Amino acid sequence: MIPFNKPYLTGNETKYIEEAVNSGKISGNGMFTKKCQAYFEKKLGVKKALLTTSCTDALEMCAILLNIQPGDEVIMPSYTFVSTANAFILRGAKIIFADSRKDNPNIDESKLEDLITNKTKAIVVVHYAGVACEMDAIMKIANTHKLYVVEDAAQAIDSYYKGKPLGSIGHLAAFSFHETKNIQSGEGGVLVINDDEFIERSEIIWEKGTNRSAFFRGEVDKYGWVDVGSSFLPSEIISAFLWAQLENLDKIQAKRKQIWNAYNEGLKKLEKSNQVKLPTIPENCTNNAHMYYLLCSSLQERTALIRFLKERDITAVFHYLSLHKSPFFNDMYEGKELRAVENYSDTLLRLPLYYELEKEDQVLVIKNILEFFNKN
Repeated sequence: MIPFNKPYLTGNETKYIEEAVNSGKISGNGMFTKKCQAYFEKKLGVKKALLTTSCTDALEMCAILLNIQPGDEVIMPSYTFVSTANAFILRGAKIIFADSRKDNPNIDESKLEDLITNKTKAIVVVHYAGVACEMDAIMKIANTHKLYVVEDAAQAIDSYYKGKPLGSIGHLAAFSFHETKNIQSGEGGVLVINDDEFIERSEIIWEKGTNRSAFFRGEVDKYGWVDVGSSFLPSEIISAFLWAQLENLDKIQAKRKQIWNAYNEGLKKLEKSNQVKLPTIPENCTNNAHMYYLLCSSLQERTALIRFLKERDITAVFHYLSLHKSPFFNDMYEGKELRAVENYSDTLLRLPLYYELEKEDQVLVIKNILEFFNKN
């Protein structure tokens, strides 16, 4: 059986967890939390990074920091995970869904201006498959209209746009360390703050609405409840696990890119014969090999391919169902038809990609996909 994903362990996860346990402090904001946060601040060149228990939590912190109120409008792609929208729905926002680009599933920046009203508060972009949105154009639009930009960089660790790390361009950003991501801790995330106005408040929200972090640094002589917040910080056990992964980022990335390139090489004949479309990486963007996907010609073809591979013990999976047509949101959606989003929802198929994917298994995946299209 070739699974879609298999979490990779570097070997030091349990060692560091044991260190955390033996330190006598396994609640949040201990030694490993601080090491991970310092790592992200240095690697991304950002003002502040705060570990969270999930990317969802980091996005919910973004919504609180932006002071989203009932009736505020937030623009985001429809082709994304539900957490992107939920974080803002919970604060009372009206979600304005945008279409995707035709060449990749990222938000179509050329459609943003038409969606902005006097109620628009923020634009949330999602770097799908770790490939950057067109951030220069998006930031220009946001600055013109005095809007905030949040980068949902859940899939975008170690990826860049014009040399800038993803997560360091918008006002705020959120990363995921779910077990399906390149770097994982089972669950986990990080909030990235690039704007000075959010730094002090972010720690307060992170620490249940208290100024506890300032107290432990000796900046105040006591701490108390000073704002809204929740328990967003992870335990030291999660942070210790994550640290073992971060130490091996370069090694993990090199192997994933090797696997990605092998798929691209092995399947390119299908694109040349117009049987499928393969991922495109824009000139200004890097590829962090978060996923490898192909686009079938129809929902029926994709369904048949999934079944064909499953019969051969290969797990390939589709991805997001368009949020604007979801059971929760469908009755609320008032916008135009989002054709590109619906096309990706119907035709995109993700292939197995994980650190320990053996070469012979990948060859088998490619062989079976070629066989399917040669038969049809």
